[in-house]
Amino acid sequence: MTGHAVGDRQPLTLRIDPHVHTSASYDGVTAPEELLEQARAVGLDGVVVTDHDTVDGAVRVAELAADRDLTVIVGCEVSTADGHLLAIGVDAAPAPGRPLAETARTVRAAGGVAVVPHPFQRSRHGARGAAIDDVDGVEVYNAHAVTNVRNRQAERFATGHDYPQFGGSDAHRPGNVGRAVTEVRLPAAATPTADAILESMRAGRTAAVGRRTTTWQYLTKVIGNAKRKTPSLL
Repeated sequence: MTGHAVGDRQPLTLRIDPHVHTSASYDGVTAPEELLEQARAVGLDGVVVTDHDTVDGAVRVAELAADRDLTVIVGCEVSTADGHLLAIGVDAAPAPGRPLAETARTVRAAGGVAVVPHPFQRSRHGARGAAIDDVDGVEVYNAHAVTNVRNRQAERFATGHDYPQFGGSDAHRPGNVGRAVTEVRLPAAATPTADAILESMRAGRTAAVGRRTTTWQYLTKVIGNAKRKTPSLL
C-alpha cells in the first residue's frame, strides 16, 4: 500500500491482482492457502479470485483471509458467447454462454465490475473488439503472454474507447501471482475496503503494471492444459 495513512486524508494507491485462479478452475493448481501466502509474499494489498464460471474458490479464499491484512474480492471468469469476461465483486457466477455485453450488464446489476481479460487473444477465448461493449474496463496487461503484441493492441483499444485499464497476472500457479497488477487509487480519506476498491475501479482510477510470464512458464501451462483435455487411452 502506498500513499499516506487514511487519517492524513491523502489518497491511497493499492496494488490489486484482479485476475487469479485457484484449483477450482479446471486449469488451475493453486490451493487457496498458497494463493494467500504468495499474495502476501509479493506485497499485494488485495486479489480478485476469478476461477472459470464458479465462485467456489473465491469464497474459500475470502473465508481464509478474513483475519489477514489482505483484501479478497470474490469474482469469476465468465465464459460468454463472445469470449471471457471477469465478473469482479459478485456473489454468484453469471450464467455462461450469453453475449458479452449482456453478461456485463448482469455483472453490473449484481453490484460488480465487468472487465474484459486478454482481449484479441482468440486462442485463449479473448473477445474481439466488435464484441466489447458496455463494460467497465479492459485488461491491457495480461502477464500470461509470450509476446506483448496483444497487450499493446488491448491498450490501444482501451485508450481509443476510453475504457479504464487493468493489469492482471492471470495466475494459474502460485509463483505467478502478482506478476501483473492493477494500481487502484482510492480517494482521500477512503477506507481500503472491497467496496471502496470496486468503486474506484468503476470510476476508472486504475493503472496497469506488470511483467510477462516467462516462455517456459507459458509452455508448461499449455502442455498441462492439453493433458487435462486429452482423454487417457489406457
